[in-house]
Amino acid sequence: MPNYKTQPDPSNKLPPGIPYIVGNEAAERFSYYGMRAILVVFMTQNLMNSSGQLAVMSENEAQGYFHLFVSIVYFMPLFGALLADGLIGKYQTIIFLSLIYCLGHFALAIDDTRMGLLIGQGLIAMGAGGIKPCVSAHIGDQFGITNQHLMTKVFSWFYFAINFGAFSAMLIVPWLLAQYGSSVAFAVPGLLMLMATVTFWSGRYRFVHVQPAGINFIKEMFSHVGLTSLGKLASIYAFIAVFWALFDQTASSWILQAQKMDRNVFGFQLLPSQIQAANPLLIMLLVPLFSYVVYPFLSRFLVLTALRKMTIGLFLTVIAFTISSIIQMQLDAGLIPSISWQLLAYLFLTSAEVMVSITCLEFSYTQAPKTMKSFVMAFYFLSVALGNLFTSAVNFFIHNDDGTSKLAGASYFWFFSGLMLLTAVLFSLVSKRYREDD
Repeated sequence: MPNYKTQPDPSNKLPPGIPYIVGNEAAERFSYYGMRAILVVFMTQNLMNSSGQLAVMSENEAQGYFHLFVSIVYFMPLFGALLADGLIGKYQTIIFLSLIYCLGHFALAIDDTRMGLLIGQGLIAMGAGGIKPCVSAHIGDQFGITNQHLMTKVFSWFYFAINFGAFSAMLIVPWLLAQYGSSVAFAVPGLLMLMATVTFWSGRYRFVHVQPAGINFIKEMFSHVGLTSLGKLASIYAFIAVFWALFDQTASSWILQAQKMDRNVFGFQLLPSQIQAANPLLIMLLVPLFSYVVYPFLSRFLVLTALRKMTIGLFLTVIAFTISSIIQMQLDAGLIPSISWQLLAYLFLTSAEVMVSITCLEFSYTQAPKTMKSFVMAFYFLSVALGNLFTSAVNFFIHNDDGTSKLAGASYFWFFSGLMLLTAVLFSLVSKRYREDD
């Protein structure tokens, strides 16, 4: 085995491997969100058959396959956590799965048929999902007692890198698809993923490499404490899954809706897929706003626990989808509403993301046993997987053989709005019985 570091340096400065991790994350998130931003448009407008003729999917079919893909991505963190913590360690897992990830991007770039789509999405799901629980945990491994005070600052940079990469990709890659076609549009994210892999590999002698726990990891997972913790969190994740069933439709039903809207903003005609860039941009603006303004203000009136934050976030999601439902009613009536209405929905939905997603991640970490932090992060991602699996199933169920839908137009959006309202009410009741171990 190479002469890798196994313990953090006794220093009060930034760990030397951090810039490689943050740089890797920005490029990797560009690759993932750039590819994901154009998937539904590609499947409904650019997909070909083996004879080189257009063989596009209907809107419901494309949405079904998109959410099935996202679901698989978020099932794979369990595989990555088991591989990293139980067998080969985080660094080796990230390198191995990143190479598979690159192959997936290039499969999409060279083959624009359903077979290329299947192979590319399969490899990307394995790579993107598998490295998810490893990268953030790898950051924590770099810190010792003397520089642990810098960890919060580094995680802020890390989160900024994620959203900066996503924001850039959601503006650039849809434009590449429109101007140069699917091969270039999928190849560029592939090149960014290759760059991310090389960047991470370059830091191998600067990283702290924590050895896998082996069989002890499995024993801890199935211990009484481990199973009890997972059981409690599962009761929360069942509700959070519904949030993800709605949230990830920003890359499917909201894009298809945006295609029919007036997308002129300050004299610029935006592409439907580019509207998604509102989410990472708003995240970068709203996270500090909520931390320093909204949460202190709300704390004057109530004890703002993690579960109460999530409850408020779920009700904000109802408002966001109610707006999208009203937009669709206008479209069904033959009107062409401004994209500014969808941007308003993004404001509510991103606010909900801050209160649900970020809070639930922090909550999961605090509730997890010390030896199961990585695995619990992967377990949390199952809520994303189950939410997208539900949306995928709905779209396949309502899809008729002739391409029409059993739940068309505004009815589709009102269905999810009603489901979210029911979920928010039930969560507010059930969460009162959950004891937070603060």
